[in-house]
Amino acid sequence: MKTTSIQRLIGLTVVLLLPLTAFCQEKREKTTMQTAAQWKPVTDVRCDAVMCYGTNDRRSMTFEERVASWRARGYTTHFMTGIAWGDYQDYFTGRWDGKWHLDEGQKNMRGDTIWHGRMVPYIVPTANYMKYFKERHVKRVIDAGIDAIFLEEPEFWARSGYSEAFKREWQDYYGFPWRPQHESAENTYLSNKLKYHLYYRALNDAFTYAKDYGRKRGMNVRCYVPTHSLLNYAQWAIVSPEASLASMDCVDGYIAQVWTGTSREPNFYNGRQKERVFETALLEYGCMESMTRPTGRKMFFLTDPIEDRAKDWDDYKRNYQATFTAQLMYPSVSDYEVMPWPDRIYEGLYRISGDSQERARIPKFYSTQMQVMVNSLNNMPASDNSLSGSKGIAVLMANSLMFQRSPRPVEGYDDPQLSNFYGEALPLIKRGVPVSIVHLENVGYANTWKGVKVLLMSYSNMKPLDPEAHKHIAAWVKSGGQLIYSGRDDDAFQHVQEWWNQNGNNFDAPSEHLFQLMNIPAKAQEGVYKYGRGKVYVIRKDPKEFVMQAGGEKQLIDVVKKAYKKLTVKNSFILERGPYVLASVVDESEAGNEPLRLKGDYINLFSPELDYAGKVSIEPGNQAFLFNLREAYDRKRPHVIASASRIYDEKVSPDKYFRFVAKGPKDTKNVVCILLPEKSAKTIEVGCADSKGNSNLDYEMKLLNVSSDTGIIMRLLWVKTDNDPDGINFTIAWKK
Repeated sequence: MKTTSIQRLIGLTVVLLLPLTAFCQEKREKTTMQTAAQWKPVTDVRCDAVMCYGTNDRRSMTFEERVASWRARGYTTHFMTGIAWGDYQDYFTGRWDGKWHLDEGQKNMRGDTIWHGRMVPYIVPTANYMKYFKERHVKRVIDAGIDAIFLEEPEFWARSGYSEAFKREWQDYYGFPWRPQHESAENTYLSNKLKYHLYYRALNDAFTYAKDYGRKRGMNVRCYVPTHSLLNYAQWAIVSPEASLASMDCVDGYIAQVWTGTSREPNFYNGRQKERVFETALLEYGCMESMTRPTGRKMFFLTDPIEDRAKDWDDYKRNYQATFTAQLMYPSVSDYEVMPWPDRIYEGLYRISGDSQERARIPKFYSTQMQVMVNSLNNMPASDNSLSGSKGIAVLMANSLMFQRSPRPVEGYDDPQLSNFYGEALPLIKRGVPVSIVHLENVGYANTWKGVKVLLMSYSNMKPLDPEAHKHIAAWVKSGGQLIYSGRDDDAFQHVQEWWNQNGNNFDAPSEHLFQLMNIPAKAQEGVYKYGRGKVYVIRKDPKEFVMQAGGEKQLIDVVKKAYKKLTVKNSFILERGPYVLASVVDESEAGNEPLRLKGDYINLFSPELDYAGKVSIEPGNQAFLFNLREAYDRKRPHVIASASRIYDEKVSPDKYFRFVAKGPKDTKNVVCILLPEKSAKTIEVGCADSKGNSNLDYEMKLLNVSSDTGIIMRLLWVKTDNDPDGINFTIAWKK
């Protein structure tokens, strides 16, 4: 329909609002995205900040001009680039220092370079490379006035470690000649430990330089590490510093790079190997959240509406909903990277369905739904609420999960799909227990233990890097903690040359040192042992045995029930964050396959129509994202509940109108759901105008009265229009 009787009022509104349209963005950094492109109307997502990727100039635009294009549209500009790979051809081909450096690429046992792209090798971060990286890239970014630097994916492949550059680093670090890692468990362990050290050193070097140089320029430069979860890196056989960075003085925080591509990695449960996207994502985000929980560093959570692998739009949408729900189930985190690479999301061509080869751009219904979800993140509150279920059960993990990954099977060691981790976690997740993660590197922080009642632990797939962690674990047990240790302690990595069998220690396995501290026999048999006010439950099975065979988790669950006493078993998770409700129902659950049913007054935020629902039913394997109208922040004044655009400059005249500006990417559809007070007039008029004052715009509207036994309790108004990055000015007028 067309605007009618309030066009003059709309025209005045446009004149009043025009000066604000370019610079009304609040300068906060709750939401961000990454892109290597300049600002474009079709990718104007309206998050708080944009991470401009890479410093390379283009034929038509310099790096500085690219940054300026985003600043001109009101964005805070940050910088992101890869530290383990990137368009650094000027270094590798000798244009920087006159020397050829392709020998510094990571190489596999055949001597082949591991490539990220054409002439883009994964890098062994030598001192010379870091000198180049700081002078050519970090310095330029700070000179451009950017005070937040994100160095992503410090990745060293487990199958690498055969280049001349790596061999030199080995000699320097260990003091003896390089050893081929594929020849033994010990060589594998030593090789991966060195890879871990090299990127710890590289990030410390780059960030220390950035902060020092920034101070000389009068700037406070913040430094972040966008990284996959430790869980994913271990599963994909990649080595990275991970949790150790959380205590590094020059690191301000992380981005948790979790998305469909990482979370769809198959795992075992009940003898079946398959994708379990929600459950894996929940554990991945938990793994990341636990890295910074004790140290208070900032954490951004990432989701991606598509993924790297070519799939179809239905697949992308289904798994986006699963990962999106999982990230919001950690209420202490409220900062988000709303998407990576908006250009491929909005302009890429992907299959329209799983059984079709026809390719198309993002469907209008999906882009609308996606933008509703993204814009909700701009308002998503942190919360003290917790996920439903028995709280206080945690699984221990350590960076050394990555050290036991090898380019070839290691004799005496087998851990298919990281089942020694999932064997402890999945049986509980499938019973509706919100398992948390404890990082071994963080057990020295008091906050690590806050709320932890039962800790599941195994050294079947990881090893402690020093004995100090055991003192903290023992102290926790002594004060009343319940420790469940699972493991046969007979894998090949138990015998690598490490602290537990050196310098006067003669333990056959690191667990023996821990047990000795708790006055338990070093080679404790299966059973229950008391220590102080706590208990240690020893299960002489590797955790993979709990999931790789049907019904294998029974012994573990029986022990957990003894340690926890009153374990609640269910098939769902629910969390409330302000007016937002997150829910997920898992399949394969001992609690059954009944749907979760909710009653109330909700707006479905997974619907491109923003449908109202008084009853919601969530089937196993599905999730829900709802706005609870009964918990709306203010039900006495009109305001926008949800929108596929970002809302600015809301103004209310109680007896006349409600005005606001909505901005969103070009070529997408906007839907706005507005809550009107119960006493608002029955006659509603809607007007829409663009930034140039044109009020002859098409729109659709719908009005719904939400009633109870006592009468109308609120009114809901939906308005649909095309999105416009320059803004659509809305006026909702009413007559008494």
